Amino acid sequence: MATQAADLQQIDLKRDRLVIIASSLGTVFEWYDFFVYGTLAVLIGKLFFPETSETAAFLLALATFGVGFGVRPIGAALFGHLGDKLGRKYTFLVTITLMGVATAGVGLLPTFASIGLAAPLLLVLLRALQGLALGGEYGGAAIYVAEHAPRNRRGFYTSFIQASVIGGFLLSVIMVLATRTYVGEEAWAAWGWRVPFLFSIVLLAISLWIRMKLSESPVFQAMKEAGELAHNPIKESMNSWAKVRRLIAVMFGVAAGLTVVWYTAQFQAMYFLQNALRVEDSTAQLFIGIGACFSMFWFILFGWVSDIWGRKKTMITGYILFIALIFPLFHLMGDTANPQLTKAMATHPVVVTGADCTFDPFATKGQPTACGKLLEVLSKKGVAYTKVDAAQGTAPSVAIGDKAVDVSDPALLDSALADAGYKLEKTSPPWSEAWKIIFAIVMIGLLSGMTYGPAAAYLVELFPARTRYTSLSIPYHIGTGYFGGFLPFISQLIVARTGDPFAGIWYPIGVVSLALICIAFFLPETSGKELD
Repeated sequence: MATQAADLQQIDLKRDRLVIIASSLGTVFEWYDFFVYGTLAVLIGKLFFPETSETAAFLLALATFGVGFGVRPIGAALFGHLGDKLGRKYTFLVTITLMGVATAGVGLLPTFASIGLAAPLLLVLLRALQGLALGGEYGGAAIYVAEHAPRNRRGFYTSFIQASVIGGFLLSVIMVLATRTYVGEEAWAAWGWRVPFLFSIVLLAISLWIRMKLSESPVFQAMKEAGELAHNPIKESMNSWAKVRRLIAVMFGVAAGLTVVWYTAQFQAMYFLQNALRVEDSTAQLFIGIGACFSMFWFILFGWVSDIWGRKKTMITGYILFIALIFPLFHLMGDTANPQLTKAMATHPVVVTGADCTFDPFATKGQPTACGKLLEVLSKKGVAYTKVDAAQGTAPSVAIGDKAVDVSDPALLDSALADAGYKLEKTSPPWSEAWKIIFAIVMIGLLSGMTYGPAAAYLVELFPARTRYTSLSIPYHIGTGYFGGFLPFISQLIVARTGDPFAGIWYPIGVVSLALICIAFFLPETSGKELD
């Protein structure tokens, strides 16, 4: 069977271009569907969770975003089974159809104001369907391209699949900005936000038309003709400790690590600019979009580099640099995007002293303690703070720098913050300084390229053809779904509870540190390996 596959796996430039373009465009469209929700998380929180506080609505929108990732392992098991039994091509035709229909459904969904509690429940259901579809899409596209690629160019070929994920994110940002600009702010809030979701129907039609032109993977076709298809791909993927150990190592060492790096470059950076630094939403999205353009190049570059230098070395280097550089890069954004606010936080820090000084961002009837109420006021304003515990019965107090503030009157607090230099209104940094923000985002994208670019080829090479779709998809989507998909929610929850806009960065650093250990000690190098 291996000989038959090798014979079929000759370089055919016309065929290979079609394979790469069809698989990559389909991936762009499918990730567009998934990420347009994340791009609009702030607005969706207001439309579908209006009875909570603004902070809670945003966090609930992010949690709903995470639901799509939470069900991805189920989609991986279901569609991985179909991919190993029925074929790579037909499986990812089904996944992209399901994704397109579910995304269009979000665009047609009535809001909370129209149907009450049913609105967020239906939103969660549609997000779950999106996640189910995505659980089968990535593995199918990556395997399909890799099984067509010559072994010494597999990293380069599959890097276009990786770059397509950025393409989907970039397309979602472009569509949101274009629609918002064209229809105006009033129409955007009323109905214009639905247009990016409904646009997925057009993308679905194009993707299906292109993918129908494809033939089955030569490796799968050879297995089928030799009668060597797996009878139970899930069972075969886990029928020994050695196989289970590799699945676990892939889940932590590859999937979780590369995903939190990439999500830090995209969503965490965007929410940091919008919320902590008070940058105008459209301006922040523009900066992230420019950074994403460069990231597409990084993904392809490091996919190619991994063909020469090795998959494992490239990814390990990316993890180490991420741990070392991520805090300095975020501080560069902070010092540039809103320097007045950053300076005020450094020279006149806000310190809250009180008993039972905790803030629950999900409280629907107000904070239970006086200090909690004070923290809620500061959180709504986007003001960073530190907490000092006091004895029971002590009234809460606020100091800005070395000056105590009368908190009995909200106007006095606002005045004291303004006097200390806290610039809390939305701002847009001048382009003479904005390049530094873009530079920081591009550098985080470079680190993402080092870890994400080689990943598709690496994952395909780690597993045998009989169970490749299943063995690749399950650990990949558990790692990306639970560690990466909930990154926006977890990081923003950390920020909300601590009052420190930089505290959320510790979560990706922790995950990447674990990934570095797993890939360094528990996974082999695979570059140049023949696919059975």
